[in-house]
Amino acid sequence: MKAVTIIKQVPDAEARVRAAGGSVDLAGVTFVIDGMDEYGVEEAIRLREGGHDLEIVALALGPSRSEDALRTALALGADRAVHIETDAWLDPLTQARVLAKVVQAEGAELVFVGGKQADWDSAALGPALAEVLGWPHSDWTTALSLAGGIASVRHDTDGGQEELTLPLPAVITTQQGLNEPRYPTLPNIMKAKRKELAKRDLAEFAPGAALTELVSQEIQTQGRRGVIVAGDAATAAKELVRLLRDEAKVI
Repeated sequence: MKAVTIIKQVPDAEARVRAAGGSVDLAGVTFVIDGMDEYGVEEAIRLREGGHDLEIVALALGPSRSEDALRTALALGADRAVHIETDAWLDPLTQARVLAKVVQAEGAELVFVGGKQADWDSAALGPALAEVLGWPHSDWTTALSLAGGIASVRHDTDGGQEELTLPLPAVITTQQGLNEPRYPTLPNIMKAKRKELAKRDLAEFAPGAALTELVSQEIQTQGRRGVIVAGDAATAAKELVRLLRDEAKVI
C-alpha cells in the first residue's frame, strides 16, 4: 500500500513579512514545512509502525526551496519524495489538478493533506484534490484507523465531532489533535540526504490555465487614533459610547 503526503513550505510563523510594489516581499524570510502537513507525515509513519505495509511518498509542488521541506519529511520518516518544481503562482484548484496526476501515477491509496495551508490561510486544497480524484474525503481529521480497505475516522464539525467510514482510496486532511509530530533526529537527517528525491517539471503535467488570477497583494494595517477620553468614570463612559456610535460607527 502507498500513501502520499502533500508537503508545502511556508514562511516561519515568527518571520516578519512585508508587502511592497503589489507583492509580498519574502527576502530574508525563513521557510519551514507547513505545520499542518507534519501531522500527515506523522500519521502515515504511525500507520506503518502499527503494522501496515506502507510506502510513504512526500510530494511537493512549488519553487526550488520546497526541497528543504521535502528533506524534512524524509528525515521524519518518509521513504522518498517527488518535487514538481515551479515558480508559477497556482491557485488551489490548479494545484489539485497537477497533484492528482502524480497521486494516480504513484498508485496511492491514501493521501494526507494539511487541513489549512498556512501561506494562503486556505482549506481548499484537500477538498479540491479529492474532487479531482473522485475519492471520498475526511476533513479536519482527529483520529484514523485502517482495516480491510476501510478508513475509520473521527473529524471535527461545526456542531462537534462525527465518526465516518471511508472506502480506500481516500483523501484525509489533517490538523492538530490527530497526533503529535516527532522531531527529526540527527541520524535520520543524515539518512534523508541519501533518500530519493525526484525532480519533475510542471510542464510534464499540462495543468492548463490557472482558474484564478492573482491581481495584487498587500498587508493591511490600521493606525491607532490615540484618543484620550477625560473626566470621571460616568462622563468618560458616555463620551466613549458617543465616539463609538457617531464616529467609529461600530455600535
